Amino acid sequence: MMAEGDNKSVNMLAQETAQLEEQLQGWGEVILAGDRVVRWEKPWFPGALVGVTTVLFMLIYYMDPSVLTGLSCSVMLLCLADYLVPTLAPRIFGANKWTTEQQQRFHDICGNLVKTQRRVVGWWKRLCALKEEKPKMYFASVISGLLAVAWIGQQVHNLFLTYLIVSFLLLLPGLNQHGIISKYTAMAKREINKLLKQKEKKNE
Repeated sequence: MMAEGDNKSVNMLAQETAQLEEQLQGWGEVILAGDRVVRWEKPWFPGALVGVTTVLFMLIYYMDPSVLTGLSCSVMLLCLADYLVPTLAPRIFGANKWTTEQQQRFHDICGNLVKTQRRVVGWWKRLCALKEEKPKMYFASVISGLLAVAWIGQQVHNLFLTYLIVSFLLLLPGLNQHGIISKYTAMAKREINKLLKQKEKKNE
């Protein structure tokens, strides 16, 4: 039964990945170019990412648009990109330069996006299950989390906080690719284990 469930899950993942590939096919070259940047294939890519993000947020800070204006401009840019990119990308990158390696990388990216979507849905389902099974814990966890977020939002300017979040998300793939996150996570685990061992010795 477990093997059948695993096969069904794998088949569904492959089907969802294929559907996403078909939907994003017009964006293929742009996605691959962006993937090379966020994975830091060249040493100056992290600086370029932070620089472009900083200029963009400085422009927003200088123009100081209202929420409605900012939302309207964002949606307008997305609509223009959705219309222009599939048309212009083949002319800029060349329609006949799509190699097997590029196709495999594009497939991997779409697979990772589908897996990320599944994780988010899984977290949401677990939260709903917690609400049904342990309503008090759910209430305490949600209220505590929202209070922490509200306090952070009160202490840090919202635009600067958004800038930090966007910069971190753009740098995250490169940090993972180069093992920086795993390195510091392992260091943090070692320090925590040391503290726990010291505490145990004191208790003895």
